[in-house]
Amino acid sequence: MSDSNYDNLLYEVREGKAYVTLNRPEKLNALSRELQQDIHDAMWEADNDSRVHCVILAGAGRAFCAGYDLTAPKPEFGDFGRTGKSFDDDTWRMEAQQRLRMAIFDMHKPVIGKVHGYCIAGGTDLVLLTDIIVAADDAVIGFPPVRAMGVPPAHMWLYHVGPQWAKRLLLTGDSISGADAAEIGLVLQSVPYDQLDEAVEYLANRMAMIDSDLLSASKRTVNLGLELMGARTMQRVASEMDARAHLAKAVSDYGEIASGQGLKAALEWRDTKFGDGRATPAYQNRRTEQEERI
Repeated sequence: MSDSNYDNLLYEVREGKAYVTLNRPEKLNALSRELQQDIHDAMWEADNDSRVHCVILAGAGRAFCAGYDLTAPKPEFGDFGRTGKSFDDDTWRMEAQQRLRMAIFDMHKPVIGKVHGYCIAGGTDLVLLTDIIVAADDAVIGFPPVRAMGVPPAHMWLYHVGPQWAKRLLLTGDSISGADAAEIGLVLQSVPYDQLDEAVEYLANRMAMIDSDLLSASKRTVNLGLELMGARTMQRVASEMDARAHLAKAVSDYGEIASGQGLKAALEWRDTKFGDGRATPAYQNRRTEQEERI
């Protein structure tokens, strides 16, 4: 049954599970200000609902989430508060967005991230805050903006994969397939796309059989442990580091191209020299094998 109306996502509760589905498929579920607010509100609604034991966070259409909405008019950034151009103004705005995302981490009930298609940039800021991630084998996960736009304003990478893989992905902007992400622990499990629904439902159904108070105690124990390891402080650091990164010359060069030639030209300037931008030889080998079979 449909329980609430949101402009940018679908919200439904069934059999102990809340389904929160990003619903801007024409934009590959790019994160607008309004969508981020809706996610925040939907998470707390689910957490406050005695029927709900766990939440499934997914995306409608061809992708989970292709990042932040770069096509939004510039004045939209003022929706997050300050409109100034200082370092502190920049950090303030990103922290305002961060407070919306942190509902996923702070809420008591577990959230399963269900990833298919693209999970890029802001999509990773979102899904890496969930408690367990299940991805399609051919999902594309990464943060290409580190090449010329800044660094992640949220940082759970280190806690998922350790320093070596965090650096491998964030020092290049290369992306990784869902299958390879499972191998390094960035996601719990990957499955063929046509089995993704089944895999997520299996996990969520098992959680739905557990008393929600017990689920909450387990989640909060682990997350408090992450906080003791600095995870919450790291999110504040990430916002400030992104503001620092915005001062780099490459970022201003990217902005000039985007303003003068358009977003497509700027993205091509940023990414073309990296080829298909995949991080592991295993991905390349699988793709070659698939092409040979075709």
